Amino acid sequence: MKYPIKRTSIGFMTGVLISASLLTGFDRGANVEVGDPDLHLQILSINDFHGQIDKAGKANDKVTGTAEYLAAHLKQREAQNKNTLLVHAGDIVGASSPASALLQDEPTIDILNKLNFDVGTVGNHEFDEGLTELKRMIDGGYHPKTGFFKGANFPYIVANVLDKKTKKPILPPRAIKVVEGVKIGFIGVVTQTTPSVVTPEGVKDVIFTDEAEAVNQQVKELKKQDVKAIMVLAHEGGLQDASTGKITGPIADIAQKLDPEVDVVFAGHSHTYLNGTVDGKMVVQAGSYGSAFADVDLVVDKKTKDVVKKSSEIVYTYHEGITPDARTHEIVEKAKAKVAPIISREVAQSSGVITRAENASGESALGNFIADSQRWKMSTDFAFMNPGGIRADMPAGKVTWGDLFTIQPFGNDLVSMKLTGEQVKRVLNQQFQDPDRVRMLQISGLTYKWDSARPANDRVYDLKKSDGTEIDLAKEYTVTTNNFLATGGDAFTEFGKGTHRTVGPTDLDGLVEFIKQLPQPFHAEIEGRITKGN
Repeated sequence: MKYPIKRTSIGFMTGVLISASLLTGFDRGANVEVGDPDLHLQILSINDFHGQIDKAGKANDKVTGTAEYLAAHLKQREAQNKNTLLVHAGDIVGASSPASALLQDEPTIDILNKLNFDVGTVGNHEFDEGLTELKRMIDGGYHPKTGFFKGANFPYIVANVLDKKTKKPILPPRAIKVVEGVKIGFIGVVTQTTPSVVTPEGVKDVIFTDEAEAVNQQVKELKKQDVKAIMVLAHEGGLQDASTGKITGPIADIAQKLDPEVDVVFAGHSHTYLNGTVDGKMVVQAGSYGSAFADVDLVVDKKTKDVVKKSSEIVYTYHEGITPDARTHEIVEKAKAKVAPIISREVAQSSGVITRAENASGESALGNFIADSQRWKMSTDFAFMNPGGIRADMPAGKVTWGDLFTIQPFGNDLVSMKLTGEQVKRVLNQQFQDPDRVRMLQISGLTYKWDSARPANDRVYDLKKSDGTEIDLAKEYTVTTNNFLATGGDAFTEFGKGTHRTVGPTDLDGLVEFIKQLPQPFHAEIEGRITKGN
């Protein structure tokens, strides 16, 4: 896949980056040229790193990523401007590489600490293990698996997540950093849809409010403190048209509603490339997994305290031409050494890569394989797997426990239940309820067709069992899914109506057992289980 490389500039804008908080930062511009009427500020941001401290990727046919190369690139850019702030837009942890996940993502936070990050916000994955673990990660504390952790040495902010009992923000809603005497405000928000993409247990104690309303309220508070350069760290995303540059989706809708004082929105969640403007606000997002970062350069008038010029660039963390950061490398290697006995254990052999990439109909080879493993383990008629729970491809050749953990890192329990054929059809139609986020369930034990020309609540038809017999809408069938979907995750609320529930092993354990009993080497492919009609 080719990724665009361009720089976006805006001159003499009157708005200010969404920012601010109850926290006040230090002055990063102590030694500056006397008499310069402007502050030249550089903000480097990452998003959706997901603890991929040792996993590389590709962009423009070049190798990118891993923490040590990301760190090297950030340090290189930071050296170009002493007035540099490092920020992140959430999902820095969660769905992580085993080297981070098995150590409660402490290595990832330690790396950001060593890089001297200035401020960050939470993404939906920061809630994967609940509020208590989220606060331990930030504030420090004891965990039975890892012992005591010191926490993050930079503030986390979020304005639209409230304690269910007190109705107060669970974290400071805003932060202020002072650079060359100029206050730079930051405001954090996370997608309001978080409860639909996180297990209920993880968010049972909090409320998620409207992102734009929360930001605008904090902008008012920043203005009272004479902050006019305002940045928003928003864990919400969208898409950008490669030809027109137009940004659409939830983040565009939010940006349209924001106070004009907001200058820059650092986006996340959708793992997409964003580098443009919406209603005068600069919007940037640097893909995911450390493959890139955003470089936003601002000129702030020291007298008015307002942003008068801004430009942005998405910078890819290519491996060629740069030396990996030694300090980060040491952290990663120590983490890998700790988990090596677990993750290096060979489970089986595959005859080739099995990819999670979906075809035009929405079916993937790895999705089929995982759904098959769940149906096999729970001995049910059908199985359904959410695509967001499949985090990597199955490698060719030797397959280790660590490879399988990387594919399914959440540790969700398998749940069997009974649904009628009519309910199964409703589940499949719920894939299309949000036009901005169609989520194609990966299936086992059945086939169906769908047509985008039909109404969203009636796109699915010709439902059959794998043997070709029609699914009886009035009959009850046994169904397997994971506990995330079983409780209505990803807005598949029909699963919540299932009866005769039985909880089984974790999805990962089921996958390991399934693979072991297959003839070796094993393989999987797209079989036409899902067909897109005309």
